[in-house]
Formats: sequence, structure tokens, C-alpha cells
Amino acid sequence: MAALPHDAGCIFCKIVKGDAPSFKLYEDDLTFAIMDINPFMPGHALVLSKGHFANLHEASDESVAAVARTAKKIAAAVNEAVKPDGINIVQANGQGAAQSVLHYHVHVLPRRFGDNGSLNWNLTPGDHEGIAKLAADIRACL
Repeated sequence: MAALPHDAGCIFCKIVKGDAPSFKLYEDDLTFAIMDINPFMPGHALVLSKGHFANLHEASDESVAAVARTAKKIAAAVNEAVKPDGINIVQANGQGAAQSVLHYHVHVLPRRFGDNGSLNWNLTPGDHEGIAKLAADIRACL
């Protein structure tokens, strides 16, 4: 396997290399899972790509697939250990999406009814004509 990209100034790269402390949950060739030290809820975990990619747009397909597989494994363990009412799998890209560490990672967020998490939004019917136009615009970019 080729060497994975690394950024010496990135806290997640330092954690993966063992140069910064973490509460490690799991590790394989492409991923590293830890507890979030600023948890939204008890059991909040992070699944990191071992390679340094700033976000989903830069990550290799192999890393994205590996992070998804590990997130599934970690979510199952969190579900068993914490017994939440549900779990969100969240991946943020860019500061506008509240990405605070520019290293590709996924949050495994246990949820409880009434936890007031801001990831939920009200279902409000959209303008179907506008949605259809935007769908065409997005398809044209694929």
C-alpha cells in the first residue's frame, strides 16, 4: 500500500501517529476511531481517515469506503454500549457545515429524545418545480 498523506500540523494526524493522546476505540489500515473529547452526548465517537484529506471532496474513494465501514462497526458498538434512542452519522465539509478539524472524519452521534440536537429540521414541503430544476442542474454536474 502506498504511503498515506500526512499533515504534521493536523491534530488528527498527530492522534493517528500516536503523537497526541486519544481514547482509541479501533484501528485498521485506513481508519482510526476515537472518542470525541468534546462530546455532544455520552458515546460520541469519531472515525478518522488515516490519510490526511481536508474533507470528503479531497478524500480517496478507498478512504471514504473504509471510513463508512468503520463507522458502521463503531455505531453498532455504541448502540450496544450506550443504548441510545437513535444514532446520527454526520460528516461535515467546510466551516459553513461546522467542520472544525480539516481532516476527513465522521461523527457517530448517539441521540436521545429531547436532546435538542440541531441536526433535526422540520419537514416543510418544497417547491417541486424548483426542486426539479435543481435536480437537473446537479445531474449535469455528475
